[in-house]
Amino acid sequence: MMMKSWSATLKVSNNSIIAFDLDDTLYKEVDFLKSAYLEIAQELDANKWNLLYIEMFSMYRSGNNVFEFLTKKYEINLDDLLLKYRNHFPNIEVSDGVLNLLKNIKKNKGKIAIITDGRSQTQRNKIDALGLIEYIDTILISEEIGYQKPALKVFDKLEGLYPNHEFTYIADNLKKDFISPNLLNWDSIHLLDNGLNIHVNQMNFMKKENLPKKYVASLNQIEVV
Repeated sequence: MMMKSWSATLKVSNNSIIAFDLDDTLYKEVDFLKSAYLEIAQELDANKWNLLYIEMFSMYRSGNNVFEFLTKKYEINLDDLLLKYRNHFPNIEVSDGVLNLLKNIKKNKGKIAIITDGRSQTQRNKIDALGLIEYIDTILISEEIGYQKPALKVFDKLEGLYPNHEFTYIADNLKKDFISPNLLNWDSIHLLDNGLNIHVNQMNFMKKENLPKKYVASLNQIEVV
């Protein structure tokens, strides 16, 4: 018996708005964490930064409070530490298939949006570091618009910017990403966790209102037509 594979067809025209989540959809959020940890480690201990980084990442993987550990060991203010983490310019790369998908959407005259929760500078630094600006028509960040997913107003905002368009949302988090798109009758594609995602409790959100219309294991499996 032939094994079935994940796949999704994405219809794109000049009437299409293809919106993406950012974290764990266009790149791996754990890579942002690693980038921040490395910069912090090198700043706090110039001589043994490599060992400090290993200790920090191991503590994170074990569920321990890394920042509490750092504030006690290095007598650094927690707010200053959080600021360094959130505002550093990250060393991150787009996930496999991202650029090819964005280029194909543009080739079919579609518009591209990002809908993401987070702080403005943090999320915009990520988008800049990933080299995505040239492809993106609209960016909606929760801190800037005053609402966060799954609030309907987040997605209403994009519909208001592009009246009489067809919308698709591509994202990874069943907890909050697809509730409002389902209410608005958007198309939707869930990018499966490949074992590296920050949010690992997808099994708790298998209700109909949380589920997308389509599923892929990689953005390479989305065919633009």
